[in-house]
Amino acid sequence: MKFNLSEVNDLIRSRRSIRPEQYTNRKVQKDQIELILQNAQWAPNHGSTQPWRFQVYQSEDSRQELSQALGKLYLEITPKDKQNDAKLAKLIRRPLISSVVIIVNMSRQLEERIPEIEEVEAVACAIQNMQLTATAYGIGSFWSSPKLIYTKEMNDFLGISEKDKCLGLIYLGYTKEEWPKSHRKPIEYNTIWKTQ
Repeated sequence: MKFNLSEVNDLIRSRRSIRPEQYTNRKVQKDQIELILQNAQWAPNHGSTQPWRFQVYQSEDSRQELSQALGKLYLEITPKDKQNDAKLAKLIRRPLISSVVIIVNMSRQLEERIPEIEEVEAVACAIQNMQLTATAYGIGSFWSSPKLIYTKEMNDFLGISEKDKCLGLIYLGYTKEEWPKSHRKPIEYNTIWKTQ
């Protein structure tokens, strides 16, 4: 066997969504972030388009800027009667209590020879690679996708084109709690075997 399958299984099955509210003050180091991003780039992608793009907010100033921008965007985009103080507070607070925030975008190729859905799927695979690498380090990760990330206003803030898409904010930090456990249904619940 080329790899230790037991360790691979443990890594995949240990990945959890760990919210920023659970993070300590311990900092994720730049070399760790770089490896997380390098591994993201090894995701499968049709036609080798490599559609993922990353914006890393690591410094306190950059995370403060992101926090303010998210709050401002939420208030601008959300109708007054739909605004929720708890959601707004969460958007503003999460960049400040995370060690780092990585915004992941899908960059649409000019030729558009690959269907957009396949580019989105490739970026989702890249995010999974990021989360698995973070898990291997013992770093908590949380993939957040509030509605405002899919807006023109968010694209403008990020400096990306109209055809590009923001697909998530990845929050990283060390958890102050025990690593969470979880379970999945047995494969019999969601698998049909075509044997004849």
